Amino acid sequence: MIVTVKTQAVKIKELKFDIERIGKISAILMRPDNARACYVLAHGAGTDMRHASMDKIAVGLADRGIATFRFNFPYMENKQGRPDQPAVAHATIRAAVAEAARLCPGLKLIAGGKSFGGRMTSQAQAKAPLQGVKGLAFLGFPLHADKKPSTERAEHLAHVGIPMLFLQGTRDGLADLGLLRPVIAALGAKAKLHEVEGGDHSFAVLKRSGRTNEEALAEVLDTLAAWIDKLG
Repeated sequence: MIVTVKTQAVKIKELKFDIERIGKISAILMRPDNARACYVLAHGAGTDMRHASMDKIAVGLADRGIATFRFNFPYMENKQGRPDQPAVAHATIRAAVAEAARLCPGLKLIAGGKSFGGRMTSQAQAKAPLQGVKGLAFLGFPLHADKKPSTERAEHLAHVGIPMLFLQGTRDGLADLGLLRPVIAALGAKAKLHEVEGGDHSFAVLKRSGRTNEEALAEVLDTLAAWIDKLG
């Protein structure tokens, strides 16, 4: 299927890909004609690849010349309530990255995603590099559970050897910035933090902030696209 996002044509392909010993998983490739990179975009724990927030991200990135490869984790594909075990999530991400690379030869490859999806991607990369991936981008890294500040979830990040971008709302209840800032600083030059003023875990802002959720999301996507362009 071909649709138009603002002024450019975007090809949308729905497909299934295979995960060894797990089965087939649904995915959506959204690729603008002028694509210069592909972002393997994993969903959060409580949503799937078709959630409105995922669609807005994919459309917004397409408008900025970035393709996206969205996919379901097996628990969402099979309509199970509880997220997959890390080993299953990691295998899913590796298979998704391989499929995105096959479908988008020549495009710069980035991986990551929203909350749980981003954290599972960084864990997978920390265990063994994701083939061809140049950087990881997190749309709200879940540093800890809500109202339970800690940094244990970030310990594996020291073993990630490629550039990382953390896009975080300043009202994110799953990432106390007082804890996250020093974690990212300790990672050195490979890690960058961009704070979205007034944004929550989904980058939604309060009405009294003087701007809309759409404007906050545009800031996120502009920052992400510019960071991708700077990657080698």
